[in-house]
Amino acid sequence: MMERLWEQFDRIVVFDTETTGIEFGKDRIIELGAVSLEGGAETDSLDVLIRLPEGETLPPFITDLTGITDQQLLSEGVEQKTAAEDFCRLLEGAARPLLAAYNAQFDLNFLYWFLRPCGRVDVLRAPRFLDALTVYRDRRDYPHKLCNAIDAYGLGDTAVNSHRAVDDARATVQLLEAMAAERDDLERYIDLFGTHPKYGLSGRKISSVTYRPQSYRRTVPLYELT
Repeated sequence: MMERLWEQFDRIVVFDTETTGIEFGKDRIIELGAVSLEGGAETDSLDVLIRLPEGETLPPFITDLTGITDQQLLSEGVEQKTAAEDFCRLLEGAARPLLAAYNAQFDLNFLYWFLRPCGRVDVLRAPRFLDALTVYRDRRDYPHKLCNAIDAYGLGDTAVNSHRAVDDARATVQLLEAMAAERDDLERYIDLFGTHPKYGLSGRKISSVTYRPQSYRRTVPLYELT
């Protein structure tokens, strides 16, 4: 699976975050999940809850969405620096790493601000980036949530969009494999992110990424647009 990606990369790390909201730099990551692949097989994973600073609590709608409670964060969560180091270890030692996510623009913005106070943004310099959402928008009509992609590719028996980070990361792995089996052009989307055709870019630009407006009317793949 994903043969053309494996020709370019020796490790693929697929990750997901659960957060207290949608404003990076203000809201916080409360759960970080990731799956590390080498040669197409899972070799390592991360599934960690992160404590909030003293005095902060979860918005009720986040608990409703994820099932994560303040008590869980207190009893099972780790400090931000510990989680940051655990994530960094998934990427370290790889000569040609790829970092992928579903809606990677969102997760990478949050990840940058999560790693920054820990002095570990250096780990983001080596990887190239792949956004599974951009690929999916090129393949199927709206709506484009992860749960829609799981249904569209018939992955419901083995993949789940539970709004828990490691589950969603593993679901994204299966989705990438299914999309590669359908058309093995994922390498054409490396460092290429689609933006909303009307509202443009959400979040801050990533310097190594090319952004292009991605219409809901699919005519040619985004990588063929200039």
